[in-house]
Amino acid sequence: MEEPVSGSYISYSNRYIHRFAGFLNGWNAFIFLLATSAAELNALGNYVHFWFPVIPIWITAGAAVSLLFVVNIVGVKFYGEAEFWFALVKVAAIVALIIFGIGMIFFGIGNSGVPVGYHNLVDNGGFFPKGVGGAFLAIVMVAFSFGGVENLGLAAGEAKDVKKTMPKAVSATFWRLLIFYVGAIAVLLMIFPWTSLTTKGSPFVDVFSRIGIPAAAGIMNLVVVTAVLSAVNSSVFTNSRTFYNLALQKNAPAWLGVTNSRKVPHRAIFMVFVTMFAGVGLNFMMPEQAFEIFSSVTVFALVCAWGSIVISHLRFRKLKIQNGEADQISYKMPFYPYGNYIALFFIAAVMVGISILPDMRMSLVVSAIWVFVVYIAYRFYVRKEAAQDAANAEPAEVKDLLA
Repeated sequence: MEEPVSGSYISYSNRYIHRFAGFLNGWNAFIFLLATSAAELNALGNYVHFWFPVIPIWITAGAAVSLLFVVNIVGVKFYGEAEFWFALVKVAAIVALIIFGIGMIFFGIGNSGVPVGYHNLVDNGGFFPKGVGGAFLAIVMVAFSFGGVENLGLAAGEAKDVKKTMPKAVSATFWRLLIFYVGAIAVLLMIFPWTSLTTKGSPFVDVFSRIGIPAAAGIMNLVVVTAVLSAVNSSVFTNSRTFYNLALQKNAPAWLGVTNSRKVPHRAIFMVFVTMFAGVGLNFMMPEQAFEIFSSVTVFALVCAWGSIVISHLRFRKLKIQNGEADQISYKMPFYPYGNYIALFFIAAVMVGISILPDMRMSLVVSAIWVFVVYIAYRFYVRKEAAQDAANAEPAEVKDLLA
């Protein structure tokens, strides 16, 4: 809100940490896109198995990517229209689940009039059935689920009244996460023991199947399919614009910064979909392992983004204090700087969790290789820029002659 830019945390990390931090965060969008699309398309294929168990996951993934490519290449109008309906169906379903679940928990609606109560929260081992260590290791997947909130700042550069709209957006995000994420999970865990929820298919579908409403199970499966399409659709828009802006900043090939007659960055969109089709290929090669592996790789990109946001904010506030401008900040982060340190501790805990979990440990090796590759590319762009600046600089002898 004090320095609204479309680049958001990518621009801030470049400004307050180091140019390489901004470069890394910008190109992390690439690996984030690859990993996220592979994971989400894997989930989509499993959801479609509810109706068509014989269709391979990669076939469903390829069909979904092709459909979304057509939607996005036509223009932002169709993207917005598709996203509106995707989001509407998703939100309506979650609200319905919470309302129905509360009725079932406290009034026995849909359970022969017998209230379910909240005993499932404390039965089967209580709150920590696998110990505190189990809850700690679950942080990795929890972090994956909350990925995307960092993109909230991308709207700041285009908002009309940023000092009014962004605080509202931040507050709304908090309450929506609390209601739609935490609320829905709480309802699910109170209705059924955690031991009865399977890892195959959607837990929402599983819940409605168990309460004896098959039609509702089919409807909910349609809803979660829509939710995945919404997530992938949003990813296309966000990442294509990220690549486009990287090109404008000369941190990516210039051809990515070209738009078509409808002002759509079609080349950046092509790159996004090439990456997504690579995710389809990964689901073809490793359909059983794709979700966990690529979810953990995605978490690395997330912790880079979140860590950069926290550190950038710390340095931003420190600079404001040094310049005597701290009182001029219109929307201050609560509990500064302790909130920053708590966030950094959480980020460190996520990385420790990845290193402990055997199925996710490989993602650290992949991530380290990725950072090395990005650093080599960064040095190439820095040297290329320096060479161009030197070539464009007029020699002193020529200046003297012209004078």
